Amino acid sequence: MSKVGIAGAGSIAFGSAALLHVNGHDPMLWSPSGASTEGLTELTATGAIETRFTPRIADSAQALCAQNDALLIALPGYGHKAVFDALAPHIRDGQHVIISSHASLGAIYLAQLLEARGIAAPITAWGTTAVTGRREGMTAKVNTVRKKVDLCTVPETRGDCARAVCTGLFGDVFVPRDGLLAITLSNLNPQNHLGIALGNITRMERGETWSQGQNVTPKVGALLEALDLERLAIAQALGLQTKTIFEHFAASFHVPEASISEMNQQMHAQGNGGTGPATADSRYVTEDVPYGLVPTAVLGRLVGQPATLHEAGTQIFGAMYGRDFTAENEILNALNLSAYTLEDLQQAARTGLLRKTPQTA
Repeated sequence: MSKVGIAGAGSIAFGSAALLHVNGHDPMLWSPSGASTEGLTELTATGAIETRFTPRIADSAQALCAQNDALLIALPGYGHKAVFDALAPHIRDGQHVIISSHASLGAIYLAQLLEARGIAAPITAWGTTAVTGRREGMTAKVNTVRKKVDLCTVPETRGDCARAVCTGLFGDVFVPRDGLLAITLSNLNPQNHLGIALGNITRMERGETWSQGQNVTPKVGALLEALDLERLAIAQALGLQTKTIFEHFAASFHVPEASISEMNQQMHAQGNGGTGPATADSRYVTEDVPYGLVPTAVLGRLVGQPATLHEAGTQIFGAMYGRDFTAENEILNALNLSAYTLEDLQQAARTGLLRKTPQTA
């Protein structure tokens, strides 16, 4: 049995804690604000996981690090930098950190914080979460436990060991990918959520209850497929292999490959199409635009494959919300990628450390 500290106390944190518990491990939850674990004496999971247990609760980042063998970052991307900043002073040499799911080169940001302390700890980035679902009160409604999750580790020399740790904790579902840039491009949620939210924004604003799978209509599905072609073109320019949107839905939701709309209709018919957001203040926009669409667009520009639909989506949502979503990406802003070359970034994706590559005459 391993002790795993989970930074976060929302739907993915609760679902991940339930999965760890049924796999025989001992999860601890930490809510950075403290509010999300206040009064939590028992956690119930329903749906794809059925269990009830009492998780350990941490009252600080220091306690979370000190009392656990491994750490799982399980909160929205817009909370990652603050949590990395809180955890970094307390992470120990060799303590495994897992980012579920990885957002916007956060593993490089965290690795550099640790390197400044002289700490060597493997940081594993997942392309998506191990579970999907929603939190309702003290209950995790788990929609699915994924059959495949992409991962990589920085430094890459710790990859085999890190995969073994993840498998021991969460099951034999992990597919190694070729470095952090491949993981960055393997997270399809931001591009998918762009199309879904654009097609259903009035439902979100009105707080309606609506089926997400059912409302991936043929035209919404066509947009998702076009967005995927942009992502795949960037991956190809980088010489990377990543799954297609069709493979993603087939592996995650256990439906045969067809058009994206048809696959979502099948998911809806099987009861696992999910419920769409009932608020405009949804992570589909507030997390996925700055921490998903923006990094893809940055990579596209670096490799000469502009992601015009991703860029347009960022601008359209910015106009809708009256926000500069590009400026909201705290991690990319802190890394200051404009000071580095593509070669520098490719090296950092393997080592975790962003350094200027010496230029030859």
